[in-house]
Amino acid sequence: MAKLKEVKVKISAVKKTKQITKAMNMVAASKLRGAQQNMEAFRPYALKFAEVLGSLVQRSGEGSSPLIVPREVVKHVHVILCTSDRGLCGGFNANLALKAETFTDEILKNGQEVSFSCFGKKGRDWCRKAKREIVSEHIGIVGTKFNFSIASTFGQRIIDRFLQQTYDEVYLIYPEFRTVSKQVPVIKKILPIEPEAASEAPVADAAKGYQAEHICEPTPEELLGQLMPTHVFVQIHRALLETSASEHAARMVAMDNATKACNDMIGSLTLAYNKARQASITADLMDIVGGAEALKG
Repeated sequence: MAKLKEVKVKISAVKKTKQITKAMNMVAASKLRGAQQNMEAFRPYALKFAEVLGSLVQRSGEGSSPLIVPREVVKHVHVILCTSDRGLCGGFNANLALKAETFTDEILKNGQEVSFSCFGKKGRDWCRKAKREIVSEHIGIVGTKFNFSIASTFGQRIIDRFLQQTYDEVYLIYPEFRTVSKQVPVIKKILPIEPEAASEAPVADAAKGYQAEHICEPTPEELLGQLMPTHVFVQIHRALLETSASEHAARMVAMDNATKACNDMIGSLTLAYNKARQASITADLMDIVGGAEALKG
């Protein structure tokens, strides 16, 4: 009977776990709808902004802004790592940490220094564990509602340090939202701004070999003074939106898989319980029959 009680307790515990995973799945699905709408609404703006900026840079030349001039010698690389604050989202944060580790290993092999700014608790924890230099950490932003001011305030500090030559290159590492079940970690250089990478023309225009020429008022050189910093802000804000949507999608899929695993476990435990109960009843019947035969004898 002790074995039957143990199996019954396990079934009860798994059922409670199933209730939790199912509730978390529903919460993640609810948050995903809003985060995905914000991300999909901002993505076309970011792509068009990059296209216009690329057109202006090509017309004005590389000497129009110090933000597009590459350094002759790269000594210090700064990485902005975007992860989630909470776990229970499968391999979401592990994939981002692996991407960051591979990238930083290449930087260190070249004899360069590397530092991190972390959006998300999981990225911060990985940097501490890997003993990487953390310049700033931002907890409680990703996964919640945030506005453009966060990216603009943080981006301005990054630009100032780049102009002061504290950083020679700045990269973003974040998950790019492809589908609900697929989020791909990507690395994007945001400083210095590369003219050929700034222009992300639509596929149809790229196939035709057509590059739009935008009419500017005032001159392209004057516009670039405002557009260059804004481009950095836009890229950071887009990375945060992509990370937020990707986190909720990964957690929804992970909790759905956990719920299915609970169902499978409940089925196997129920089968084991029925087998143990049947064996117990059979043993009791054998004892009764044996006792009756003994009395007859």
